[in-house]
Amino acid sequence: MKSFSPIIAFSALGLFSLVLCTQVLWGQPKSSANVDPNDHRQLGFYQDENGKTVPIDNLEIWQKRKRQILQNVQKVMGPLPSRDKLPPFDVQVTETKNGDGYVRKTLTFVAEKGDRLPVDLYLPTTLKKGEKVPGVVALHPTGAQGKRIVAGEGPRLNRQYGLELARRGYVVICPDYPSFGDYKNYDFSKDRYVSGSMKGIFNHMRCVDFLQSLPEVDPARIATIGHSLGGHNAIFLGVFDERVKAIVSSCGWTPFHDYYQGKIAGWTSDRYMPRLRDVYKLNPDLVPFDFPELIATLAPRAFLSVSPVNDSNFEVKGVKKAIPEAMKIFRLYKAEDNLQVRYPLCAHDFPTEDRLAAYRFIDKALNFKPANGDLDYSAELPRIPVTEPEDALKTFRVAPGYRIEQTAAEPLLTDPVAMSFNLDGRLYVVEMRDY
Repeated sequence: MKSFSPIIAFSALGLFSLVLCTQVLWGQPKSSANVDPNDHRQLGFYQDENGKTVPIDNLEIWQKRKRQILQNVQKVMGPLPSRDKLPPFDVQVTETKNGDGYVRKTLTFVAEKGDRLPVDLYLPTTLKKGEKVPGVVALHPTGAQGKRIVAGEGPRLNRQYGLELARRGYVVICPDYPSFGDYKNYDFSKDRYVSGSMKGIFNHMRCVDFLQSLPEVDPARIATIGHSLGGHNAIFLGVFDERVKAIVSSCGWTPFHDYYQGKIAGWTSDRYMPRLRDVYKLNPDLVPFDFPELIATLAPRAFLSVSPVNDSNFEVKGVKKAIPEAMKIFRLYKAEDNLQVRYPLCAHDFPTEDRLAAYRFIDKALNFKPANGDLDYSAELPRIPVTEPEDALKTFRVAPGYRIEQTAAEPLLTDPVAMSFNLDGRLYVVEMRDY
């Protein structure tokens, strides 16, 4: 960071100049001498096999750093198994349900030898004969219901993105993550994986295989979306599978140093990455990869992060520091518009407005015109029937000894939005005639 002399100014112009000067100086790239090659939150430099640190100023250099990132992720998660000679799916359908705008098939298929993956497959009823539409891998958050959470059957609101995308016209596959839903008896100790995270990646890549095998799906237009557990699994899938052209992560990530102030034990169960504990001693400084790098590897594909400002799991300050780093790589591809972030004013949630923005983001990335348009907000914004003034008086309950009288109504008032009595009993009404 270059030093600067502080400027004290009392005029608006002077204050603007101060802010502008500091931003310009802070925004200067660091010299290679000041770069810590072990800080995986930095995306401006690459350390070659000789230990030389060079700036990433072209795509050829970036590809070298990207290969390092993928290697380092596998140091933590374990190697991605070979995908040569994948077994036939051998689909077994256990239930078919007709819903509003979709048909849902609950089925299992062979993910790999000795393991069948339980999924829900949504086929939109708007499909025309011979039509091919985009496919989406919808990954569920943590919860016993597994894949049914994204069907709106979990204990929390705002998680039904699998169902909503199907109604929008997408073919959607919703797998259970190992240890949840119909996969609840999965035994991590008996599989061939170093981490549950890598098992998830392999399974989710098989979901992409499955979508691409369907005659209803355009194999060149695949997206993934997830919240919380599903949020970082969507990122992991995108990192290892470039067939996925659009990635949406809600409440899914922050750099390891910002995750509970660097206390990363929450990532270390068999379900996730136990090597963070067993090999890297729960020390973020020792972990050989970080989320800013993962986001950068998604470039130039489309990535949207929904990162609430009050998310207690994934600190938003870390996201705000990481996005400019990842943007350096998107900028190399001239794909700045493909990296987007939303910061809703809520806790660990995926509000309706932000889900809708995510669907539109996917629509644009996959060049898809939704069949059923946007979401219906009626459940969240119930409409109160209109009544005439004299009828409105009858809707009030009045305490004994009091009466209510009409003081003013349209056209004397227009769009009243608030009212208050002052200490003298005068009534003040706020009208909102326009914005």
